[in-house]
Amino acid sequence: MLNKKTAAAFALLAMSGAALTLSQTAAAQTVMTQPQPSGVLSLSAQASAQVPQDVVNITLFYEQEAADPSSLTSTLNQRAEAALREAKGVDGVTAKSGSFTVYPSTDRDGKISAWRGRTEVVLESHDFAAASKLAGKMSSSMQVGSVAFSLSPEAQRAAEQKLVSQAIDSFRKQAQSAAQGFGYSNFTIREVNVGRSGAQPRPVMMMQSRAMSADAKMAPIAMEAGTTTVTVDVSGSVQMGR
Repeated sequence: MLNKKTAAAFALLAMSGAALTLSQTAAAQTVMTQPQPSGVLSLSAQASAQVPQDVVNITLFYEQEAADPSSLTSTLNQRAEAALREAKGVDGVTAKSGSFTVYPSTDRDGKISAWRGRTEVVLESHDFAAASKLAGKMSSSMQVGSVAFSLSPEAQRAAEQKLVSQAIDSFRKQAQSAAQGFGYSNFTIREVNVGRSGAQPRPVMMMQSRAMSADAKMAPIAMEAGTTTVTVDVSGSVQMGR
């Protein structure tokens, strides 16, 4: 049996819990029924520019066939290492290893008859003439597989810096025009987001039809870069006012 003091304490505790529950429920109802602000406008603006691609990537490759994978791998490595050494001394051009593959060739019975392999070296440069000249010089030992142009991160950032101010100015003009159209005299920015994007360049494929002889050298590659579309997006919302 509970004495009177203990019973009174339990009753007070129950009343406090009920009051707290009612208070929380009232607060929740207040949040749910709070009216949304009027005169809020969401909009977006964009600024774009065609920027000349300033980087060229030339992929050179060498293919070979051998009776066993070990000797084939050794031959491919020697050819790639020689190409990298030759490119290392050219100012303004960087060279790196590309893909490397070795796979079996089977006969009609499904048995391995030989091993084929391919190694690649990729030249990258801002100097198109230097890269083209080097690729032509190296064509006695490796073939040109592909040529691709792209926009460097530095050039893209420089273009974006110019476009940001244009996109923001367009956003503000749209907001002002819309506010006046809805009968408001001014606006204040509630939130704004700035996004950046760049289109992917399309590679120019240039495949050699046959292997070059040891003494043959290809003339420098005629190349002309395209452009990359750089875009800056500004989106957000504004509060229109009287």
